[in-house]
Amino acid sequence: MPDLPQRAGPLAAVDMGSNSFRLEIGQVQHGRYRRIDYLKETVRLGGGLDADGMLTEEAVQRGLACLRRFADRLAGFAPERVRAVATQTLREARNRNAFLRRAQEVLGHSIEVISGREEARLIYAGVAHLQPGDTPRLVVDIGGRSTEMILGTGRRPLVAESFAVGCVSLSMRFFPDGRITAGGVRDAQVAAGAELEEALQPFARERWSQALGSSGTAGAVAQVLAASGITDGTITPEGLRWLIERCLDAGHIDRIELPGLKPERRPVLPGGLAILYTLAANFGIDALQPAKGALRQGVIVDLDERLDALRRVQPSDVRDTSVRELQQRFGVDTAQAGRVQRIALALFDGALPGADIDTRRELAWACDLHEIGLMVSHHDHHRHSAYLLDHVDAPGFSQSQQRRIGALVLGQRGGLRKVEESLASATFAWQVLCLRLAVIKCHARGAVRSDALALRARGLDALLHYGAPWAETHPRTLYLLQQEAEAWARSGPLRLVLPR
Repeated sequence: MPDLPQRAGPLAAVDMGSNSFRLEIGQVQHGRYRRIDYLKETVRLGGGLDADGMLTEEAVQRGLACLRRFADRLAGFAPERVRAVATQTLREARNRNAFLRRAQEVLGHSIEVISGREEARLIYAGVAHLQPGDTPRLVVDIGGRSTEMILGTGRRPLVAESFAVGCVSLSMRFFPDGRITAGGVRDAQVAAGAELEEALQPFARERWSQALGSSGTAGAVAQVLAASGITDGTITPEGLRWLIERCLDAGHIDRIELPGLKPERRPVLPGGLAILYTLAANFGIDALQPAKGALRQGVIVDLDERLDALRRVQPSDVRDTSVRELQQRFGVDTAQAGRVQRIALALFDGALPGADIDTRRELAWACDLHEIGLMVSHHDHHRHSAYLLDHVDAPGFSQSQQRRIGALVLGQRGGLRKVEESLASATFAWQVLCLRLAVIKCHARGAVRSDALALRARGLDALLHYGAPWAETHPRTLYLLQQEAEAWARSGPLRLVLPR
């Protein structure tokens, strides 16, 4: 088992939003959050998506330049103390993998693309930690290309959703070349209302008593209203109408002059106002208060909880809860999953005793979920399992991590060519080998000895050990192991070596 990471000390979150990139360094001590440093740059990555859904090279370069500066500040941070997350633009971008390879090299840390619901969950975690309270609350976060809405009480989110409408995308579509017209405002509100209409029932007015606006758009509007003497910073329908009139009077984003408005916020203000006014009108929000927390703090709080979980005898965080719920939802044979997990982890620990903890846990989760596709069909159930893992909402997991686990599950049986791209990672190769060997060992779906097989690594040779008496009493398993060695010889980066 690898050494456990230390929980104490600063943690860092990189929030790669559609409008701005943010770096937050903070610490959770005795349940209280303390900010150490904060950097923000307006990157407008979302404005760089072309008509084909591809990030332009100009937008890519803006993002990389920002991440280089963040990397300088993160020098000396251990990998487990940094979490970088990307949101709607990289959920949409067709060339996201190419960008992520370059971005991770520049930043020096892995970057996770998170789902909309996971983004919403983390936003609520940040707000609930920095602004605690037991009142039923609605939290709204208007980003560059998505809007998150969360209903919760205390630290617990009850409903969390993400909608593909944001201040950047709406401003680009309805206020082309920066021109602000009454027709554009009206059309933007209709478009926002159409996107948010499905939220009317789950976020109905009677379900909450306090409304909070998180992050950039709400904060910027609140500052303008306070600096102009219209409200004390509370966002009201009247205040929004006043602001919309001021934008119409200006006629162009370059001519918007309002107290408290930062220049970089002007291009996306009309779209943000359209979404805010639509929310106020359709959800009965008479007063939206700016929230103290946001996604970046939620990432740090969640990372702190993960590190704390690893210190326990039985590590467990929200991802483990998600795995148990998925097992229940898809009727998994948990006894079989447990057998496969015990064998796979014993093999993995023998081959790579110094592997990082999350790599080991990903293998364990893949074992837990490798048969969820049986709910769909016994035929090619590994493919159904992988598809479900790629697309199901699983709180705590990023899309990136779910796809890695999905690739492991896809590779649990059959030929290796279908996971050929993932096999370029040596760690993945060892993970999938251990899963495949465990599935073979447990193929009879009965009690098994965890010590019957042992695996050791010697370069790219995977040396499998078992005793002659065991081999003589398990001829069918031995046959399957020989078939497995042939499969790796045909197309695997590792060479599975059986005893002679």
